[in-house]
Amino acid sequence: MTWLIIRGSGIAAFAFLAISTIWGLLLSGGYAKRLVKAKPLTYAHESLAVASIVATVVHLVALWMDSFIQFGLLELFIPGASLYRPLAVSLGIVAFYGLLVVSGSFYVKKRIGQKAWRAIHYTSFGLFLAAAGHGLMAGADSSIPWVFWMYVVSTAAVVGLTSMRILGGGARKARRRPQPAQA
Repeated sequence: MTWLIIRGSGIAAFAFLAISTIWGLLLSGGYAKRLVKAKPLTYAHESLAVASIVATVVHLVALWMDSFIQFGLLELFIPGASLYRPLAVSLGIVAFYGLLVVSGSFYVKKRIGQKAWRAIHYTSFGLFLAAAGHGLMAGADSSIPWVFWMYVVSTAAVVGLTSMRILGGGARKARRRPQPAQA
């Protein structure tokens, strides 16, 4: 039974993370704001991130309780401590810590300021790629076509939307700096 919970919660955690990340990119690029007001969209983005944390905690508890895999607390929380697919497991641990930090920043944004909050949020691209790598390399179901394609399509969407943001192709118009008056 724990094996099904491990697999299902891992897939759910990644799906929530993928939707939250894509949603956040659509928000930051200005695409989603064309359809709905920003506040409800932001709450949905935050809620999806929290759902990913909850699913990941279920995933970790099920791994800890599973008698076949026998993960201890060190293997679950210290990158490199696991002998089972050490790189893949380490990517998952790092992604989880990153998810906690980025998601936690929602709630301290006023204290830390916009600049720090944005810098923290920029790490979400790396944490997403780490989570995708973890799922592809450690996930028992990553050879199932729909699971494999979930990782590939969501990663392509994140990379594409991120590239558009970096290259300035978002829906937001560039802010123009005031020009000094001509004499």
